[in-house]
Amino acid sequence: MRNIIALLLLPLAALADGTKYSVSYPASDKPGELIFPSTYNLWLPEGVKTVRGIIVHQHGCGTGSNAKAVTVADDLHWQALARKWNCALLGPVIGEPEKANCRMWCDPRNGSDKTYLQALAALAKQTGHPEIATAPWCLWGHSGGGFWSSIMQAKYPERIVAIWFRSGTAYSYWQQPEDKTKERQIPEVVLPPEAYEIPMMSNPGMKENGDKRFNTAWTGNLAMFKAYRAKGAPIGFAPDPLTSHQTGDQRYASIAFFDACLELRLPESGNQLRKIDQSKGWLSPLLGNEAKPAGEYSGDKAESCWLPNATFAKAWTEYVKTGSTTDTTPPPAPFNVASKAIADGVELTWDAYADFESGLRQFLIKKDGQIVGRVPEKLANPYGKPLFQGMSYGDTPELPLARMRFVDKGAKAGAKYEVIAVNSAGLESR
Repeated sequence: MRNIIALLLLPLAALADGTKYSVSYPASDKPGELIFPSTYNLWLPEGVKTVRGIIVHQHGCGTGSNAKAVTVADDLHWQALARKWNCALLGPVIGEPEKANCRMWCDPRNGSDKTYLQALAALAKQTGHPEIATAPWCLWGHSGGGFWSSIMQAKYPERIVAIWFRSGTAYSYWQQPEDKTKERQIPEVVLPPEAYEIPMMSNPGMKENGDKRFNTAWTGNLAMFKAYRAKGAPIGFAPDPLTSHQTGDQRYASIAFFDACLELRLPESGNQLRKIDQSKGWLSPLLGNEAKPAGEYSGDKAESCWLPNATFAKAWTEYVKTGSTTDTTPPPAPFNVASKAIADGVELTWDAYADFESGLRQFLIKKDGQIVGRVPEKLANPYGKPLFQGMSYGDTPELPLARMRFVDKGAKAGAKYEVIAVNSAGLESR
């Protein structure tokens, strides 16, 4: 462990019902330590007494990916998952410079695991929640983040609740004989038996298949699925029919997956994760789009996609068919709505939770029962469904962060205002 003391900051921001914390480390020149600077941003729900787990959203390789990852802990939809299960939401930001060797961090054996664990210990002290240092993890990884997660699976299987591999895994690289003259190969990774007990979902983009640049994301995820499933691992395959390497609308499926796995695995107390009973799951043929309860499945289970429960099986079926999921429940109503007269008119501010199933698309502003505004006014998202927090290529909110604020220009105090939340399915709060 490096001797340099981490830069501990005061809480960065009080959010709607939680607080964000941060810890940063400089680059290290010591053997076996992370050679890039790093920051770990963590969000805690308000009033949480015991943190039951850490939801880790790990970005991919490149300066664009790490620049966009600074907003992970601000993501309202991922916060909804953390809030439901009394978990923390963690966004690592690895400061890999332009044209650097990404393997120096996405292979955790080069020191990124040590820094990650050091950050958890520091955040445990900073938040006053010592259990953060030892709580189990849900690992979501995109591209190089999936590569990182697959090796963390080998090193720390007893700490991992579940893994979502979005277009990335190291599996096919460690299967090749080590050849240091070939950059893309890595030293062998040996998976202990416990690693095959972790529920996992392999999620490449269908358009990566055959793509000149991203084909290995498809072939690697597929090879990993086949090898793990042949050994009885609880793993599924969920190709995104709409995307290549961008993350698209996978959050609607990955959040549902972690929700199911947290329910199945988190203990009532302590950190001993419960084992999966695969007989209670659902199964589907590889590259199929229909699932059945495990007891009713007549195909070869060693080649089937494993799905944790009926609720996720429904979401998975919709996702592999359409690239998204449906929702029939309205979002929570906004709260802490306040208005005040300002020079330009009347300013409205409010807080809101994201709809657990489908996030937040927009807010409607009503004045004396009539719609007078929308926040945001215009909807756009090149990577998926339009959302209140615009999404990046790597599934993180875009900067500047959207504000829950509206100014009714020219208005005077005295009118009755109402704020309505709209989820990504178009349903309005009541």
